[in-house]
Amino acid sequence: MNQPNFLAGLAATVADQRHLVATEFAPLAATQLNQRLAPTSWSVLECLAHLNCYSCYYNAALAKACQRPDAGPASVVSYSWLGRYSIALVQPTNHKKQTTLSRMNPLGSRLGPEVVAEFDQHQARLAELLALAGTANLNRRAVPVEFFRLLKLRLGETLEFIIVHQQRHLQQARRVLAAQ
Repeated sequence: MNQPNFLAGLAATVADQRHLVATEFAPLAATQLNQRLAPTSWSVLECLAHLNCYSCYYNAALAKACQRPDAGPASVVSYSWLGRYSIALVQPTNHKKQTTLSRMNPLGSRLGPEVVAEFDQHQARLAELLALAGTANLNRRAVPVEFFRLLKLRLGETLEFIIVHQQRHLQQARRVLAAQ
């Protein structure tokens, strides 16, 4: 896929995700947002808090990757084996349960509606970064992977990974609400 269409698709997905959270989660009471389906499953707010942890790291890393001068955008976005694997792992259609690092696991946290507001702030920043990435070569820039910084994903792969990861956990949060 060419870079402008790729980024436009990601930006549309981020806008949809922000809208979903604003319309379906933000109006709810904290008690409803903190309910879990099981003692070891996440509540809606825990899903969002998990995504906020990732956004704290990746928004800063993406901003750094977008700052360096570049020869211009890539004509076609390409993937490494690590990028394809990472994105496939977090796809919402991958029903295999994944484990998260303890520092990224909000299970048992005392959370309030500020988590929803923080999510929206991170998404606003991600939308800005997607616009900024339009001038960069998504295949040449690299972003260190959060849990093992010696590994790097291409800028385009990282953007897609983040947004697909968000889709996975937003669907999880919607299932929690639907089961209440």
